Amino acid sequence: MALSNSQYDSIIRSYNQRRLDSKRLLEERTKEVYEALPEYKEMDELIASLSISRAKAQLMEEDNGTTDDIHDILEDINTRKKLLLTGAGYSINYLDPVYTCTFCKDTGFIDNEKCHCFKQAMLDLLYEQSNIRDILKDETFDQISYEYQIGDDLTRFKKAVNGAENFVEQFDRNYENILLYGTVGTGKSFLSNCMANALIEKGHSVIYFSAITLFQKISEYTFQKNAKEYLTNPFEDIYNCDLLIIDDLGTELANSFVTSQLFACLNERHLRHKSTIISTNLDLNELTQRYSDRVISRLISNYNVYKLSGQDIRTYRKRLMSRK
Repeated sequence: MALSNSQYDSIIRSYNQRRLDSKRLLEERTKEVYEALPEYKEMDELIASLSISRAKAQLMEEDNGTTDDIHDILEDINTRKKLLLTGAGYSINYLDPVYTCTFCKDTGFIDNEKCHCFKQAMLDLLYEQSNIRDILKDETFDQISYEYQIGDDLTRFKKAVNGAENFVEQFDRNYENILLYGTVGTGKSFLSNCMANALIEKGHSVIYFSAITLFQKISEYTFQKNAKEYLTNPFEDIYNCDLLIIDDLGTELANSFVTSQLFACLNERHLRHKSTIISTNLDLNELTQRYSDRVISRLISNYNVYKLSGQDIRTYRKRLMSRK
């Protein structure tokens, strides 16, 4: 992955803004608690004073048990602070710093190495995935509902959800791929987003492409139509990211180039043991008719396949909302 200076600076500015926002929020919360609980402020001031006394004793090498005594007092005060805070209805971590990424504390780096969140930000910027991050906030396993399916449709959906949850749980231990196929609006993209969201939270790099966009990027780079836009070889990111999501396979233009590139992508990721999720509205017969035997062989042998069926959940939900 390579970024221009302006792109790199843009990411750095976003981290600076995160830390400023976190600092501002902590200051606002501290002021709120101090006004509501004057005793809490007094204990904070006492802690500061005792900490200075302990530091002086250590520097002057006049310990004589003083630092141990101060340590015990500080422990007692901190315990009383927590009890005071929770007793007033605040959460125990209300005055802890709030970070978007707890791994790097919103610095973007861990031991001078780019944090996974920084690498994901690079992918988002290089492949214009900012929109998917907004979607992922609202599409999580916690948001799954079983109220829109019945019978076999419900059974299939539950099986797919279970498979998706296991995929995430076993991601660091087992190499797996998933193919979600079925009719429009039955939850394929939603489940893909749930898995992507969970894995990004766990520190994995994820690239999302609609099938149309994926093959457009590959075509542009291969034939150098917009060579100046590419600061790096996109194949390396596509082949090496922890998870690649190809959404709406079958909506792209069908030709020999696309089929060959699809096989190359699936095959290369398989050889590297890099997981892929594919969603499509095509059924298995339509996939067989559209793609080469080599592609179908890869899908059948290397993918856990889940069929989703039933009515369009989005349309059904809108109808329900309009009746209220």
